[in-house]
Amino acid sequence: MAIEPLLLAALGGALIGLLLTLFGGGGSVLATPWLIYVVGVTDTHAAIGTSAAAVAVNAATGLAAQARAGRVKWPCASIFAAAGLIGALAGAQLAKQVDGAALLRWFAVMMIAIALSMLLPKRSAGDPDVHFTPPMMAKLAPLGLLVGLAAGFFGIGGGFLIAPGLMASTGMTLANAGASSLVSVTLFGGATSASYALAGQLLWPLFGALVAGGAVGTALALPLARRLESRAALARALFAMLVIAVAIYILVK
Repeated sequence: MAIEPLLLAALGGALIGLLLTLFGGGGSVLATPWLIYVVGVTDTHAAIGTSAAAVAVNAATGLAAQARAGRVKWPCASIFAAAGLIGALAGAQLAKQVDGAALLRWFAVMMIAIALSMLLPKRSAGDPDVHFTPPMMAKLAPLGLLVGLAAGFFGIGGGFLIAPGLMASTGMTLANAGASSLVSVTLFGGATSASYALAGQLLWPLFGALVAGGAVGTALALPLARRLESRAALARALFAMLVIAVAIYILVK
């Protein structure tokens, strides 16, 4: 593979890693459009599979840090993720049967939904000491299945859906839900990318470039995050507008 696509993929990974660290979600949805419109990947399915693999690696890195900090509610997160894993595999299989152009249009609609969710006020209330109880299973499993289906179909992490789902199912805090959601994001991204890899639709060199760039972007974002604390709402709104603009470009294109 030529060096230029790899450099562009690394640049995209850096941008996505930067945005994910600054805003805590939504950034990974830009990976697929970046691969298609900037890097020049012509196969929509390969772009989705490759970006899903990069999302899984980034999420696993974040999960390790959150686990060390003790923020992950493992029983609740595991049940949600296990149910969602079934959905993610089914969603990825379904997406491979859909025409690439149609899939990209649906992806743009999902981008708009993600951006709008970022504009909603974030609840911080909840029980930091919540523990799994059997009645929670009736809420955790169905929600996990549906979110996993969407994540697998669109090749996204799905964190913007997972965290609210965990909060609604268990009553945990936003901080715990955000940390716990990374269990699902890692599994969903891994399952989706594995499905595409088995079909020969995962571009390994570009995946490596995305991951390497993401590590650089994350490192660059850490000092910026402290500066943006006082203007977090404005920055998040501007980022959401950027995601909507990219989605509209895809729909018009």
